[in-house]
Amino acid sequence: MNPNKSLPMLSVVVLTLVTAIAPTLWGTTYFITTELLPPDRPFIAACLRLLPAGIILVLISRHLPQRSEWLHIIILAILNFAIFHVLLFTSAYRLPGGLAAVVGAIQPLLMMMLIWLVDGKKPAQIALIASIIGIFGMAALLLSPNTAWDLIGVLAAALGAVLMTCGIFLARRWRTDMPLLAFTGWQLLIAGVMLVPLALLIDPALSGLSTNNWIGYGYLSLFGTTLAYVLWFNGIAKLSPVAISSLGLLSPISAVILGWVALGESITGIALIGLIAVLMSVLTVQWVLAPRE
Repeated sequence: MNPNKSLPMLSVVVLTLVTAIAPTLWGTTYFITTELLPPDRPFIAACLRLLPAGIILVLISRHLPQRSEWLHIIILAILNFAIFHVLLFTSAYRLPGGLAAVVGAIQPLLMMMLIWLVDGKKPAQIALIASIIGIFGMAALLLSPNTAWDLIGVLAAALGAVLMTCGIFLARRWRTDMPLLAFTGWQLLIAGVMLVPLALLIDPALSGLSTNNWIGYGYLSLFGTTLAYVLWFNGIAKLSPVAISSLGLLSPISAVILGWVALGESITGIALIGLIAVLMSVLTVQWVLAPRE
């Protein structure tokens, strides 16, 4: 049974549109990273994105997790934020435009397989086919003759997609009565603290940040993280996990379109077909999992 069946159709549509803001904002990460941030500092970028957002949300929520909740929050912080964001920025630094985000098209299929294996719930045939089409769309974008890609960047993006899938699945399963801001904020704060020593030891030190650098880090922390993850976890609590995963495909759509508009990156031929396939995959999965009245 889908969790959104208890909600009216209109409420599901509104909630889906609001939740979709999160991956749309995440799709801007790649443009911001390449155009506004200092180069080759994935650990610093991840830390400065997560830590301020975590501090803000924890201070606003003023809620301390119970003793039994700490282990789950730490695991989610590692999956959803710490490792995932290092991989995210690694792929963003190594891959052009929205290519890194496109690799995440595998998420809905991974989620269906995970639910099938763990919960024994066979995926809806149409949703399964739509997710496979999304992967072919991703492949079309990757294999377009005009696409230049880096193996480490692609592997980082793929592993990030796997971690986010596991994070969504566990966040849904482990959701408690903890306020949404606290649930999100503590994960961000713990992940940010974990990354501090790694950022100091591994990445080159920051020096003489420009105005663009400050704008980039500020945007990613306030909009791309604080706002986006509050909307995202609210959606996780109320929508089907497969539907949530399919919304993640809006990230590559956003990234590719932004690269096209702002950087003049062309979307033609096979790449355009792939983009359309990914978008149709998202819409189909949402339609299949929507409640019927």
